[in-house]
Amino acid sequence: MKFDALLFDFDGVLIDSESLGNRHIAEWLTAAGHPTTAAESMANFMGLAGPQFIDAIERWIDRPLPEDFYAARKAEDDRVMAAGIDAIEGAVAFVRSLPADLPKAIVSSSPVSWIARHLDHIGLRDAFGDHLYSGREHVTNGKPAPDLYLFGARQLGVDIARTAILEDSPVGATGAVASGGYVIGLSAGSHCAPDHGERLKAIGVDASADDFDDVTRLLGHV
Repeated sequence: MKFDALLFDFDGVLIDSESLGNRHIAEWLTAAGHPTTAAESMANFMGLAGPQFIDAIERWIDRPLPEDFYAARKAEDDRVMAAGIDAIEGAVAFVRSLPADLPKAIVSSSPVSWIARHLDHIGLRDAFGDHLYSGREHVTNGKPAPDLYLFGARQLGVDIARTAILEDSPVGATGAVASGGYVIGLSAGSHCAPDHGERLKAIGVDASADDFDDVTRLLGHV
């Protein structure tokens, strides 16, 4: 391992949640009179959270979101929290293969409660200890700002320049690249179209990976 630490995005990197979430958003918007495909939802909203997420949707529909949108999202989140979301293929084995003393953290736009619940579901809660960091809860400016990655590295006590970051979304990759870390664009989730890796390369990621076997090779030989 030629890095001092690893920072993991969560949705779309460790759990296969992006297709599910964006399908729900697209279905709600379409039913509300704003025809939206899941692909359009992913292209416009994926990786965002909090005010940035709401602003992006309101720009898309050109009006304020009604209160029933928030109620629908909460109901869906509650349903998914109860059911759990499965891991990206190879993610659990990859994390378990890392040296136990290698500093690692989650840096996600999702709330810590979401991260912890789904880490429990996939059996990785112990792997990250207390290093679960949310762009909604730990920094003022979430993704695509670089702040969350810099915060995560500081919490681990490592130099961001000696840190590898796994990201899947264009929004996340933008912030990760700006942070100065070594960014691997991962296209392993069910939400990733054939050109997903090329989109991440255009943003400036240092390397791209189609699966966790690729990630292993990159981390061992960079």
